Amino acid sequence: MKFIDMMLPARSYESDHTRFIRELMDKNPRLEQEQKKGRAIWWDKRPPDLADRDVMDTGKVAQQPYVYQNE
Repeated sequence: MKFIDMMLPARSYESDHTRFIRELMDKNPRLEQEQKKGRAIWWDKRPPDLADRDVMDTGKVAQQPYVYQNE
């Protein structure tokens, strides 16, 4: 056995975390679809309409450079 082969991790090794996720996905085949659906709710959103953004921007209040200092 070469020294370099001894340094490489075993090719058949599977961590406990990997095994857990694999078993979880096998038990719940719809889990990936549910993950995508949840992601779409919170993250995968279309950019807001520019007209709506302009209306929202008119209500902004300028913030002090250092918010913890009272004037």
